[in-house]
Amino acid sequence: MALLTQEVDPGEAGLDGKALDRLDQHFAHYVDEGRLPGYLVSVARGGRVAHLTTHGHRDLAAGLPVEADTLWRIYSMTKPVTSVAALLLVEEGKLSLDDPLERHLPAFAEPRVYVGGSGADTVTRPADGPIRIRHLMTHTAGLTFAFYHTHPVDALYRDANLDSAVLPGSDLAGTVDVYARLPLQFEPGTQWNYSVATNVLGRVIEVVSGRPLDEFFAERIFGPLGMTDAGFCVSDQQAGRLSELYGETEDGGIEPIPGLPLHGRPRFLSGSGGMAASAHDMHRFMELLRRRGELDGTRLLSPETVDLMTSNHLPGGADLRAFGSRPAHDEPGNDGMGFGLGVSVVIDPTRTKAPTVLGAYGWSGVATTTFWVDPRHDLTVQFMTQVRPRTSHTMFQDLKRLVNEAVKDD
Repeated sequence: MALLTQEVDPGEAGLDGKALDRLDQHFAHYVDEGRLPGYLVSVARGGRVAHLTTHGHRDLAAGLPVEADTLWRIYSMTKPVTSVAALLLVEEGKLSLDDPLERHLPAFAEPRVYVGGSGADTVTRPADGPIRIRHLMTHTAGLTFAFYHTHPVDALYRDANLDSAVLPGSDLAGTVDVYARLPLQFEPGTQWNYSVATNVLGRVIEVVSGRPLDEFFAERIFGPLGMTDAGFCVSDQQAGRLSELYGETEDGGIEPIPGLPLHGRPRFLSGSGGMAASAHDMHRFMELLRRRGELDGTRLLSPETVDLMTSNHLPGGADLRAFGSRPAHDEPGNDGMGFGLGVSVVIDPTRTKAPTVLGAYGWSGVATTTFWVDPRHDLTVQFMTQVRPRTSHTMFQDLKRLVNEAVKDD
């Protein structure tokens, strides 16, 4: 286990300590009001942690506090890690962003696109072209999630028993084969729809590398970066540090809910949302990206590859709000945000709902976790808690505003 610690005073890093105190007070109110159990926030500049706060509890019933070594289910913050894993294989020449998916997963040969109808009366047509690896990484493949209720293909996913994105009792290979039998919502590469695509990418990594996804991550990313607690399960020794998961109630409070099962190696290894990690682990991962592929003398990716990962790849250079009214599209924070290879990226700061800068990038998880890298100000920021909200909220916008208020210089 490695522990994240504060390394410098905020003033030494060009940050306003009083503004950071306001940040702490703001989120402490959420805890005091019973809207969050507890949280951890860290702000680093130039690679040095200049602000680190823990507040509240990781387990309310047991009275256990949030500590620097608390483990968190990071859910969709797994996706950027999966993208880095795929890009390792791209740099080795074992995979190409333009590879047809069927080259590695034959079940995706001859994909079909939704035309009309529903259920047994669904009408489809052959796709004009293949799904490509880059479509998986940018969520432009035409795949979806069962829990959306806005398109007939979403319902087909539910009919296929994919309510939680995994076929009950199945592994990654078996579940991905079920995805392959379902129609696409649109022609690959033409629209954006946040989806199960990163699970498919995880299976591609397994096939191309010849290694299970958890082993590939451990050997090629976690080990080299010193991400000592990151993984798809927690050991008996780690279990006491894992935060309880809570869900938001109708009256705005929180209550314990079942979380991502992490005790024992899962049968389904989700590159989309299966990881747990500590704040130290996420700091190391953010630093790899901030330093454009290298950390402490270990280079995983070239600077050019990280630049490609963190550039907007959406069709027509559009932002996330341009692709219809589905749950992942209509979040207020999506104005002015493009999408790269596994991360969102700011393409128009004037349109975003919180102060930010051109080129800042990151991603969030469903349990109200988030991280971002701000290249202009040389910042990395993370916020960890464990609450699945019922509706959208402004916590991340507030966090960005408060962090940017603390930046004293450029």
